[in-house]
This record gives sequence, structure tokens and C-alpha cells, in this order.
Amino acid sequence: MPISENVDQSRKFTRRLVLLMGVKGLALAGLTARMYQLQVRDSERYTTLAEENRINTRLLLPLRGRIFDRHGRPVAVDVEDYRVVMVAEKTGNVQQALDRLAGIVELSPEQRERVLREVRRRRRFLPVTIASGLTWEEVARMEVNAPDLPGVLTERGYTRVYPYGEEVAHLVGYVGPVTEREQKEDPDRLLKIPEFRIGKQGVERTYDRRLRGRGGTQRVEINASGRVQRELGRKEGTPGDAIHMTIDMALQQKALALIRPHRAGSVVVMDIHTGDVLVMASTPGYDPNLFIHGLRAKTWRALQTNPLGPLLNKAVSGQYAPGSTFKMPVALAGLESGAIDTGTHFDCPGVFQLGRAKFHCWKKGGHGPVAMRDAIKQSCDVYFYELALRLGIDRIAETARRLGIGVPTGIDLPAEKQGVMPTKAWKRGYFRDKRNKAWFPGETAIAGIGQGYVLATPLQLAVMAARLANGGYAVAPRLVADRPPGNRTAYRRAQDGFRRLGFDAANLGRIGEAMAAVTNETGGTAFWTRIAETGMEMAGKTGTSQVRRITAAERARGIVKNEDLPWHRRDHALFVAHAPLDDPRFACSVIVEHGGGGSRVAAPIAREILLETQKRYGSLAERAGLDLDFAHRAGGRGIPGGIR
Repeated sequence: MPISENVDQSRKFTRRLVLLMGVKGLALAGLTARMYQLQVRDSERYTTLAEENRINTRLLLPLRGRIFDRHGRPVAVDVEDYRVVMVAEKTGNVQQALDRLAGIVELSPEQRERVLREVRRRRRFLPVTIASGLTWEEVARMEVNAPDLPGVLTERGYTRVYPYGEEVAHLVGYVGPVTEREQKEDPDRLLKIPEFRIGKQGVERTYDRRLRGRGGTQRVEINASGRVQRELGRKEGTPGDAIHMTIDMALQQKALALIRPHRAGSVVVMDIHTGDVLVMASTPGYDPNLFIHGLRAKTWRALQTNPLGPLLNKAVSGQYAPGSTFKMPVALAGLESGAIDTGTHFDCPGVFQLGRAKFHCWKKGGHGPVAMRDAIKQSCDVYFYELALRLGIDRIAETARRLGIGVPTGIDLPAEKQGVMPTKAWKRGYFRDKRNKAWFPGETAIAGIGQGYVLATPLQLAVMAARLANGGYAVAPRLVADRPPGNRTAYRRAQDGFRRLGFDAANLGRIGEAMAAVTNETGGTAFWTRIAETGMEMAGKTGTSQVRRITAAERARGIVKNEDLPWHRRDHALFVAHAPLDDPRFACSVIVEHGGGGSRVAAPIAREILLETQKRYGSLAERAGLDLDFAHRAGGRGIPGGIR
């Protein structure tokens, strides 16, 4: 090979070597620069990331806020309990473990299904709660059988408990597991914790945010697979706020004892000046404690299909024709408009003819000539047919709505119904068929005695009674107070906290006199159920809400008495009242479903509960002394707790 070719090849090799070395040098320089960036310039950032991979911060459940009645009695609390948890990674065959466990603690099919679902969804080393609220006997059996149950552990935790059970179910409600929808709608990180519970009904739901509290934190060291190695630090959460209700549990229990024998109904008692609700009883009820550990499908179906509606808070969600308790708004509308005065008489022959239609009075022979006072006292239907037609439905509705009929009260409970106070415009909008849109005079007449389309809740009727008694102020009911009310009632007059409704005080006084005659004068429809104790007398109005149509043929044969009818065809019994007569403080409404006559069934319940209320809270002059005595018996604690 010529020397010149060797020289060329040598030069090529040298160039390639230099090029290769240059590339390697550049790569080394880039690597060096990158290492400098990672180890020096970005050292702090990556150290933090590495630390976060090794150190995990977890949320700790806070204690839920407690709920008390007005005297400091706890109606919803968190109590320490024992629960069974399973770590699937250590258990092996989950199905077999559940079979063995079922012989020690009671497990429903729904619980087994939930556990299997949670095991599939979570990492196998994370614990899944199987059952909570274990008794001491179950805990003991668990400990004895622990060697045969690998991966199944007994832990201490907290469970929501309702000491008064169904007596407060419709008010306090209950808590339950968080659904996927609720997680999407609420950004609170606490909802991501499987054991976390939120309010589902009642005050638990309305004040859920305040009751939740703020979660604590736990710093733990974990390995590459996410398993906890050790705890590095812990900061406990902040418990939720305490909620103080206006309810008096002793009166609540008294009201329930009075109404339970009648199968279904409601009692409401409220302070006419402050709006504090002292009693809100609805029966039948349910035990909210059943929902804590998971309700069985059979139990849930039984509650849902019960025709008496135990899940329904009848005080705010039950809608009833108010019957003759509606005669006060009609009479007030007549006085306010000038359509009548106290001397205006209508003749009651026992039946009112309107065209070819006949509208009957409850008294077959009629009341004869009657004025407003006696028409309310004796509950004359013909008088109010006549008056309603003079006024027209829209004028009646305007007064009734100002008194709270057909208008939401704004009570701090979910699922409140609005009721119905019909007008001509309401009917045009309610019915689709043009033939049903017209308003007829007969519909006005029947509305005059609280029948037809008119519907009200027991709470609305109590509000109506309160506004009539407090001088015409728009008092609004409430269940939760800023601080424990204790024995304080009427501690603020209605005119200091609520707007005036614009009624003439003299006209309100005339309505009050007529209501007083109902219960305290011979011939009044509730005279035999009056409060005889001096200084505690009540004024009221009976009502009977008809649930069936009485045909002409039945009238000719003789109307079948309520007690001779099947229960579901009997009239509803109603009564509204306020007490005492001198300087009223409390209003009450009672509805007994299919109870028959208001004077015979509902009025005695109102008498007993209003009498007990006045005895417990004394007169306005005595109130300050009661407060001092109560504080002494409670030991001077910030939250009254002396009464049980």
C-alpha cells in the first residue's frame, strides 16, 4: 500500500477519534451540568419531593359537635365504642373470614356485601370496618377467638348516639355515610375519609357544617408500597360546635305521650314573642340510632311503606285542610276590609243555598241569626260561607298569608312544605285543563271554612295562632338558639324583633275575645276542655277537617258517626290556641289524623300541654326567679345540666 494512502487513513482515524472524544466530552459536560442542577441548584426541591414520598400526612376525624335541648340535656352525642376491622392482606380468604366472624358478631347480608365491596375498592393493606357498636360480650368473644381470625382486629372509635331515640328523630335527624354524589358536590377533604359521617336529616343536616368540626393531621412514615411504618407526629382536630335547641325535652315527651294513643298526629308549642319552638312532636316516629350502624333493607322497606308515615315530620311536612281553625283569618279579613263589623249578622238555618248547590252547617238545625263573635265561638259554618262570598278568595288569601298560611315559615329544618292558600291566579297556574282553570263561587264558600284547596302544616297553624296573639307581629319559628335558652321565655317582645303585619289592634282584640269565648263560655265548642286554673286560661279554636264527601243520600239516612267509620275515613281533629289569656306567651296547634272532632280529641291534648308549659315556665313576673333557681341547681355550669 502506498505511503500516501496510509497517511490518509491515519488522518481519517484521527479525525473520527477527535469527533468521538468531542461527543463524549459534550455528553459528559451535559451530564455534569444536569447533576449540578439536581444536586445543587434544585437540591431543596427534590429533597422535599423525596421527603413527601417517604412522609405521608393523613387527616384525623374530629369529634362531631353535640346537640342539646334548651336545658342542656344532650340529644345527640359522640360516644366511644368498639368496632371490628379487617385487613384483607393479612386475612387471606375474606369470605371465609366473614363466615367465621358471623358466628361471633351479628352480620347482616347488607354488611357482608358492603365489606366485600370496600375490600375490592381499597388497597388490601388498608383496614375496612366490618361492624361497630359492639357490646362488651361481643368484644370478649372477639378477643377469645382472635387467634382464629388473622387480620381481624378490635379497635376503639366514636359513634353518634341519640339518647332520646324516636322522641327527637324528626327534629335532630341522623348522620350517615357520604355518597359519591355528596363527595363531588362538597370539596371538604373530610368527606374522603370512609368512616366520616354527615347529617342526613333534621338539625344534623341543617347545621352539618357547624357540627363537623375541623380535621386533625397525622404524619406517618410509609414504605414504597404505601404501608405505614411509624407515626412521626399528630395534631388532633377541633370538635364541631355545640348546638343548643329551643326544644324542652320534658314537654316533648309529654306531648308524645298525649298523642301516641291516637296513632298519627302532631303537636307544636311555640313562644309567640321569640319564635322559640318548645315542642314539635310527630307520631309515629323512628329510632335514628338504627341508621348509625347501617339499616337493614327489610327495616328500611317497613319504614317507607308504613301508611302512617313514620319517616315524615308531620309538623312541617304534613299538609292538612285546616277546617274551622281557618275561620279566624276569614273573620279578620272581614273586619279589616270593612265587609263586616262586630254587629253584622247572618242567619244560619243549617244549610246555605248557592245556586243548585247546598252547603251545610255542622249543626243540623242551624244557629239562627249570628254575629262574628258567636260564629267563632259556636263555629257556625253558614256565617263563614256568607262572609267568604262577600270577601272573595283573593282577599281571604291576602290576610291568611300574612298570618302564615300557605307560606314557608323558614324553620331551620329540611323538607318543610309550603301548604296551599289558593287564589284565582293560583288555580289558573295549577291546572292544565282550561275547563279547570276558572274559579267558582262554591270554591270560595268552602274555603271560608278551611276546606277545598286550602292546606296548612301544623307549624303554620301554630304560627297563625302566635301572630294573632302577639299583636300582629310576623314572628318566625326557630329550633336553634344562639345560647341555651333555659327557662327564659318571652325574653324579647315580638315588636322588638319582628315587623308589624299591619292589622288593626282592635280587630285582633276582637278575634282574641271570640277565641276566648270558645274555651271559656258556655256554648263554646271547647268549653268542656277549658283550663280552669286561674291565670292559665287558654283561648282557642276547634277544627274538624273532612276527608270524605258526605252525599245527599247519607244525609237523608243520617250521617255516619266518625267512630263507626273505618279509621282512614274519619275526619282529622284540629285545635289551635294561645295562653294565658292575660298577656299571652305560648301558642299551640294539635292535629290528630282521623281523630274525629277537634273539641273531643285535639282540644284536650292542647289543654294538657299548654297547662304543663305554663306550670314549668311560670308567669312573666316569676321568670327571673326561676332562672336564678335553675342556675343554682345546675351548679353554675356554663351549659345548664341540672334537669334530667
